Amino acid sequence: MTDQSPRKAESDHFTQYLKCDVELNFTGPSPAVLNKWAADVLRALADRIEKQEFDDGHHEVKDRVGKPVGTIYVDYSEGDEL
Repeated sequence: MTDQSPRKAESDHFTQYLKCDVELNFTGPSPAVLNKWAADVLRALADRIEKQEFDDGHHEVKDRVGKPVGTIYVDYSEGDEL
């Protein structure tokens, strides 16, 4: 006999969703430098997302020196399986 609460059984039928929008704006001396800065910020955001550091909503994004460079929007939800 298994111990399965109604809540557990119900949650087995829902799909988890994550909506994540990132908007970054940089100005700099060359496309190569801008690409490097953007990639650095995106890698840092990926690490933070993986560590579950964001709640639902909009969050300011800063570069390595603390300068604001954009925003990230995160929305976790669940719904019926497709």
